[in-house]
Amino acid sequence: MSTITAGHVAGIDIGGTKTRIVLARAHDGTVVEDRTVPSTGWQTRSLPDAAGWLVERLTTVPERIAVGAHACETPEQCERLAEELRGRLSTAVSVVNDAELLVPAAGFEHGVGVVAGTGSIAVGRHRDTGAYLAAGGWGWVLGDEGSGSALVREAARAVLAHADEGGAPDPLEKALLTAFDAPGLPELAAVMSWDGGVETWGRHAPVVFAAADGGSGLAAAVVEEGGRALAALVGRLAARGARTDAVVVAGGVIPARPRLFTAFARALADRLPGTDPVLLDAPPVRGALALALRTEEGRR
Repeated sequence: MSTITAGHVAGIDIGGTKTRIVLARAHDGTVVEDRTVPSTGWQTRSLPDAAGWLVERLTTVPERIAVGAHACETPEQCERLAEELRGRLSTAVSVVNDAELLVPAAGFEHGVGVVAGTGSIAVGRHRDTGAYLAAGGWGWVLGDEGSGSALVREAARAVLAHADEGGAPDPLEKALLTAFDAPGLPELAAVMSWDGGVETWGRHAPVVFAAADGGSGLAAAVVEEGGRALAALVGRLAARGARTDAVVVAGGVIPARPRLFTAFARALADRLPGTDPVLLDAPPVRGALALALRTEEGRR
């Protein structure tokens, strides 16, 4: 595998669950290989090990590789990983956070990518310097606004606050108690706070949407606030100088939940008039391939 395959580039999307590798001809972008492998073993605590992990999964070495890497959180970390890969492969390599794949995957050159799945984050580039900018992504307990995990967290907070106020039980209360197999609110609070519940919060997000669709005022307010929180992430990036030519949204939650996307779009229009978000309808690896092809084109 040490021989470089001339005239080819590769786009790689390393996600938390799976990794997709696409090899294409440099001159016209025709895909010649498209493989998906499990991301089992992927980590960025040791970047030399991370580079070795990826090299083991390549079947060929193209002239240029663009990687979108899950858990590669800073430009410095991404560049160190790229250096490790260059040293092993002797080919051109660029690495970005996997959220940066959304904008090029949707066919745009500039913009903000918003991921709303188990967690959430918004990323973009400064309009003048091109510097990487990010907002959110601080984890299930402290942040990840508008994500599946945060929606469940805020739903529980809303139910508990409603009970403290002496309000009549809302359908969201029963939905959460059933989802977490808790007989009452004290047990719900305990299981979410102390019994390893944090890592399971996201999977219960569907019950929040179901409750909202079923008429729960609390659930509807939680989803609406989740949309506003996601829009706030984009607004913060714009205030810091990010280009918002396009706002592209993807992730495991928002594309499948029109109520959340509508709340997000409405709040985004209030913050940045004239900005209409786009749901990504292409695999993110297409963004990695677009970055590889774009750089290759710039070299010719």
